[in-house]
Amino acid sequence: MKFTIDEIKAEHQKVKSGADFPKYIQAIKNLGVSHYKALVADGNTKYFDAENNFAETGAKYEALKISENLNLEQFKTRLKLHQQGGTDYMTFCKDCAENGIEGWKMDLNEMTCTYFDKNENDVLEEKVPS
Repeated sequence: MKFTIDEIKAEHQKVKSGADFPKYIQAIKNLGVSHYKALVADGNTKYFDAENNFAETGAKYEALKISENLNLEQFKTRLKLHQQGGTDYMTFCKDCAENGIEGWKMDLNEMTCTYFDKNENDVLEEKVPS
């Protein structure tokens, strides 16, 4: 594997808001990350390379309870606010939890981010601006 969690964390520290996200994605793609999966409940994120080897962060914060009820419209509103730099990462994770978003999968080759619910159903796919 070409990258380490420390290298990824160093890039993530540069992200102040959702507006910085595209630069972060480009940076970790350059490190050799092919895709990753983030879980909202505790922030654990698994980063994969092209051969499916992975490194994971482990829990990043105290567990959040994911709502049983998906509220996609409310989530989209909060997501847009986050993308415009209106909320920090922790607030965004809480917004995900409150609106029934279990986590997201990021495909760095397709440049898509897919949000999923508690049943692992994909509920929203977005193109990442590059």
